[in-house]
Amino acid sequence: MLDWLQANTGNIIILLILAVVVALVIRSMIKDKKSGKGSCGCNCGSCAMAGSCHSEPKKKE
Repeated sequence: MLDWLQANTGNIIILLILAVVVALVIRSMIKDKKSGKGSCGCNCGSCAMAGSCHSEPKKKE
């Protein structure tokens, strides 16, 4: 087992770094979603999905 760890130390370190980066990206996306930020940050007028992404709030009658 120790031989395997020594032989694959570089791969293990790279995988750990990638896992941390992916976790930080997911955390950032969740934080942005909770704060109401959109995913694109562009002008919705030129977006093909403008009608489905930010729907109008329902009006009370």
